[in-house]
Amino acid sequence: MIRPFNDFSGFFKSLFDERVQKISIDAGFTCPNRDGTKGRGGCSFCDNKTFNPAYCLPENSITDQLNQGINFFKTRYPGQKYLAYFQAYTNTYGDLEMLKSRYEEALMHPEVIGLVIGTRPDCIDEELVNYLDKLTEDYFVSLEFGIESTLDATLLRINRGHDFKTSIQALEMCQTSRFYTGVHMILGLPGESKQDILNQTDQLNKLSFDFLKLHQMQIIRGTKLEYEYASNPQDFTRMDVDEYIDLLITYLEKLKPEIVIERFISESPLDKLIAPRWGLKNFEFVAKLEKEMIRRQTFQGKSFIVM
Repeated sequence: MIRPFNDFSGFFKSLFDERVQKISIDAGFTCPNRDGTKGRGGCSFCDNKTFNPAYCLPENSITDQLNQGINFFKTRYPGQKYLAYFQAYTNTYGDLEMLKSRYEEALMHPEVIGLVIGTRPDCIDEELVNYLDKLTEDYFVSLEFGIESTLDATLLRINRGHDFKTSIQALEMCQTSRFYTGVHMILGLPGESKQDILNQTDQLNKLSFDFLKLHQMQIIRGTKLEYEYASNPQDFTRMDVDEYIDLLITYLEKLKPEIVIERFISESPLDKLIAPRWGLKNFEFVAKLEKEMIRRQTFQGKSFIVM
């Protein structure tokens, strides 16, 4: 059955002859808006503990983290292969020799066949791009950029430390490379209306990248955003599940059809999550979204116009 959106799981399965699983890694990186290079405190929404598995501790070696992650998954799916997912903070923030040592430690693991690297658009250069491009001759490589918003006012407000032009330049730098590129966007950041969110698609459609991760704005305990949400709740576009699905459907209709959608929502631990508390697992949400798209007889790219 053809799904009404360009589904990541189907695309991923088409790349490999066997099942492949990501294993999250915390390799001890920081960010330029945490260490004082561009700012302090990090992004206002950020708390890496909300998505890092328990074994992801920077004091554990990359090899140890991989072994723990693989031991968890191999009882359910024996014989599968793995991608080392450098997830926590900015995983290209450092000199090239240091980056090589961390990536190549992961690639030395006999069950690892590639890398997924999460980063910021202001933390790459031509030397790194060339190195990652060379790695694709033997491994799967994907570079994920946290863009979060196309509006500079929003990026400033959330203490992102870069503007949208920087994201455009980063993707252009990677455009002729052989590795995959991904983009991460947050829908519902403070100060953004539903129309602002939908207007993102006009900008994204002009860019060259492979995968798109979307998720709802989540208010996490202990973040700067928690205090902003308490002080200025009127600045947040609060949506229940059905409202978010309605917004997503219009967003997908406007999005060019070749972009592969990797994620629609994020799930934070309930003890850390303030809002929204929808009580849905990722697979439950996707099933609900897909059912509604089929009911409306709509699909990704339905309203996309080639310019």
